[in-house]
Amino acid sequence: MTQAKRAALLLSSSVLFAFAASAQAAELRFASQGDLVSMDPYAVEEVFTSGFLGNVYEGLVRRTPDLKLEPALAESWEMLSPTQWRFHLRKGVTFHDGSPFTADDVIYSAERVRSGSSDFKNRLPAGVEIVKVDDHTVDFLTKEPNPILNYTWANWYIMSKSWSEANKVAPPQKGGDTENYATLHENGTGPYKLAAREPGVRTVLEAYPQWWGASAKTGNVDKVTYTPVPNPATRVAGLLAGQLDVVFPIPVQDIPRLEAAPNTDVAAGPEVRTMYLSMNQWKDTLPGSGLEGVNPLKDVRVREAIYRAIDINTIRDKIMRGQTTPAALMVAPGVNGYTDEIKRLDYDPEKAKALLAEAGYPDGFTMTYQCSNDMYVNDEATCLAISSMLAKVGIKAKPNVQPRAKYLESITAPNMDFGLAMLGTTPASLDSHIALYSLHMCPRAAEDRPLWDKDDLTKIVAGKSNFAGYCNPEVDRLAGEILKEADQDKRNALIREAWTITTNDVAYVPLHQTWAAWGTGKNVKLERRADNVFDWRHVTIGQ
Repeated sequence: MTQAKRAALLLSSSVLFAFAASAQAAELRFASQGDLVSMDPYAVEEVFTSGFLGNVYEGLVRRTPDLKLEPALAESWEMLSPTQWRFHLRKGVTFHDGSPFTADDVIYSAERVRSGSSDFKNRLPAGVEIVKVDDHTVDFLTKEPNPILNYTWANWYIMSKSWSEANKVAPPQKGGDTENYATLHENGTGPYKLAAREPGVRTVLEAYPQWWGASAKTGNVDKVTYTPVPNPATRVAGLLAGQLDVVFPIPVQDIPRLEAAPNTDVAAGPEVRTMYLSMNQWKDTLPGSGLEGVNPLKDVRVREAIYRAIDINTIRDKIMRGQTTPAALMVAPGVNGYTDEIKRLDYDPEKAKALLAEAGYPDGFTMTYQCSNDMYVNDEATCLAISSMLAKVGIKAKPNVQPRAKYLESITAPNMDFGLAMLGTTPASLDSHIALYSLHMCPRAAEDRPLWDKDDLTKIVAGKSNFAGYCNPEVDRLAGEILKEADQDKRNALIREAWTITTNDVAYVPLHQTWAAWGTGKNVKLERRADNVFDWRHVTIGQ
């Protein structure tokens, strides 16, 4: 039985009714479209999984509901010099197994996050040295000045060294492909601890009584039951029936119905995530094309043709019912370095045809188009609409619609089995540098190896999420300068220069920022964050 069928049965059977009847006021029952990939906090950088685990694990810093940076496991920090940061760790913190949190755990976590196929290697720049000053003080020594060193640490979670070593926790594998003890178990310091984990069916968590931050908890949730429900109609039905307290995302067509119902409400607003098309410029043969040794996507004219063939306003109006903002950049308003000076390329199918002919493809070409159906709002419908639009200019982008796990396996290294793929990006730092570093820098396995090693696509340093294989050395140079520049005006000028180059190169096709909608019971109060991280500490039920 598939995960989708199991989840649907759970919601429609007596199991769910028993589960609903036994729910206490302080139990949060929520559903979303896919399951978390792994309990290993370094396995996959994906918003839902990472956000979910942020209730179990914690970083040295965290984000507030309005996305400002605040202390977490580090109670304070300062820069002793342009290349030396000192973090003062919070005392009296314990992991869920009761062991104390110390500097040794930070150093271990720094080593593990940079090992194996960790999806969070970019949280620590290459060459950074971590030094234990004492049990509750740690220094980070960088090779060069880095004014945003800790901006990306809100989801770099700290693991227990003693627990990991006792349970022989192996280095993380890409996407959680290879299980280790941390895949199904946890030992964080966060407000909730794992009680039961049935992948694809449900995950149950309970409040951790010894959590150090209990006084800052604004909600009353002491138990959380999560059910993955791929079918949006089933999620909405569960909310309307009172069997669920929170569901997301809500299909845009269901928003009026939930707002009008007596027992439900909608929390909606813009996201800082930008949806985009990744175009495979890395492989010498374009997947699905039948053109041996030829990849049309390496030609900027072809990439521009794809961009101009997409009617983003029709997608906004017809598919998303007005709940999007068309994007010209790979970062959203609210991310440092965003500018409205760079405009979106006009929808122009005739120009697209002319560009294809100029590039040598007057009759178009064929390629594989990987689509997800449970990762983003109306992702399948959007993918199919784009496929239809491309067909009108002669590009046959064959949609292959898959659930999240299979989709990610197809498009990430080492497979990269796509011509086109639709993804979303939210810079963890809320700064343009991480978007340039991860998505636009030439993929490199080490500082002295300028491109990916085709025999080992797991040891990525820069360009970690650049599965498109886009590479412009000038963007690399600018990204390096942006990282080091402390003067904000000079830094933002460098960012604008980099975005101008990547836009002219058509490195990717930015689509839009969606307006996320969460359905809630009338008796539920929560803080919906623009980065779509669900922080259970701020949920109140029945008061």
